[in-house]
Amino acid sequence: MQKVQNTKNAKVLVVDDDRFMLRVIEDCLHKEGFSVDSATDFNSAMDKIYQSTPDIILLDVVLPKLNGYEICRLLRNDTRTSHVPIIMLTSKVQVEDKVAGLEAGADDYITKPFDTLELVARVRTHLRRAKQEKSFNPLTGLPGNILIEEEIKQRLADGSVFAVLYLDLDNFKAYNDVYGFLKGDEVIKFVAHLLNKNVKEHGNLGDFVGHIGGDDFISITSIDRVDIICKSIISQFDSTISLFYSSEDRRRGYIITRDRTNQETEFPLMTISIAIVSNENRFIDSHWQVAEIAAEMKKYAKSKLGSVYVKDRRNR
Repeated sequence: MQKVQNTKNAKVLVVDDDRFMLRVIEDCLHKEGFSVDSATDFNSAMDKIYQSTPDIILLDVVLPKLNGYEICRLLRNDTRTSHVPIIMLTSKVQVEDKVAGLEAGADDYITKPFDTLELVARVRTHLRRAKQEKSFNPLTGLPGNILIEEEIKQRLADGSVFAVLYLDLDNFKAYNDVYGFLKGDEVIKFVAHLLNKNVKEHGNLGDFVGHIGGDDFISITSIDRVDIICKSIISQFDSTISLFYSSEDRRRGYIITRDRTNQETEFPLMTISIAIVSNENRFIDSHWQVAEIAAEMKKYAKSKLGSVYVKDRRNR
């Protein structure tokens, strides 16, 4: 059976006081390329978890001292381990037992004796799901830095000509200081919607939209789509953003808060700056180079008044 990529580095911790069962599971997962560690009781399990957080935990229900349900609750209530997938292992077949495991915070439940192929499939499924969840921004649901990096690397490897749009809000920090992070989050979600909408309407089928973090976004499209996407985003942003301000601030055209030197300062309503990096006229060999060029172009864009988009036209 073909192995799924990236399982070689996945760390699995098996917690079971049945040493024969431990050997069976360890042998099965080792053969599939997983890195496997084991523990037979609560203390050894917690020591290993906190020494090196596993990517997934297989947890038996019947254990000395604390049972699997209690351990599962502890792990779910600890910020260091709350994100780790947990599959409960047990010989109990009653529905009530399965419900108890799921209510304790388990992600899945496998009854002994089990088919090793099913066990491997479930482990892979939860590892894949956990990786996907970590790869998406929780606020906007857009792909985050891991997937952004992979997408740029893939475009470079394919040798395709593309344009990367880096979007950044101007005066967003001042807005957050005055209106609070909840209102700031609404602005972030609005920008995510705006970017997604315009790339879908004016871009290509395979175009990419991602959320770097905070008020920084990215899109990857073709050279011929850049102008229409940017112009449409700027037009819709400028015509809508004032609605996120109070009537008084809209009327004045600015907000008042303190700057980095603690001086009371007037900040204009938010605008949007878009920096475009392309390999149309220059050779780009890494995602790091894309980021470096984008940082330069964003600085240039933010030096201009109002919402703008700027292109890197250099050929080297």
